[in-house]
Amino acid sequence: MAARIDHLVTSGTFSLDGGTWDVDNNVWIVGDDSEAVVIDAAHDADAILAALDGRALRAIICTHAHNDHVDAAPALAAATGARILLHPADQPLWKQTHPDHSPDGDLADGQVLTIAGIDLTVLHTPGHAPGAVCLYAPDLGTVFTGDTLFQGGPGATGRSFSDFPTIVDSIREKLLTLPPETVVRTGHGDPTTIGDEAPHLQEWINRGH
Repeated sequence: MAARIDHLVTSGTFSLDGGTWDVDNNVWIVGDDSEAVVIDAAHDADAILAALDGRALRAIICTHAHNDHVDAAPALAAATGARILLHPADQPLWKQTHPDHSPDGDLADGQVLTIAGIDLTVLHTPGHAPGAVCLYAPDLGTVFTGDTLFQGGPGATGRSFSDFPTIVDSIREKLLTLPPETVVRTGHGDPTTIGDEAPHLQEWINRGH
């Protein structure tokens, strides 16, 4: 059974620093017909369960702990028995949303998670959040960037726990070194490629340093 990427969009709210905004989130499912992982359990555990379609869920991988990316994680874990994985630097953000439920395991830079014969390499890319990570799947020609890199630029850094020079460094060092044809699958909005984003790098560097 060949591994594949399934995609659904869920809707809810993002809250931080006293503000709340309506958002649509990308939820990515990587696996085959028998097993899968979910990247960012956003908003709607029932919709994610339906998209899994009976497959064994091996892990819920959090690209970062903003509430709109993790709000459905405990419910999805309870329904499936899957472990929730988060970079430990994002524990303070996680506790804002789930003060009584801790993740089940840590993510670390360079760690490799394997699902359905596909390796997902964890890239620690702080800036949007201290524990933000991307997941690089070379066999699928893609990188899941959460809110670190979007079509047209880096993720937002105007709120608590974020830093613009840090996200620029993360993108330059960890993402723009990937093959240019690598498809960037983001936390919100449309995909792009590393090659399409690379020309904008100097502008980001000039703004960030």
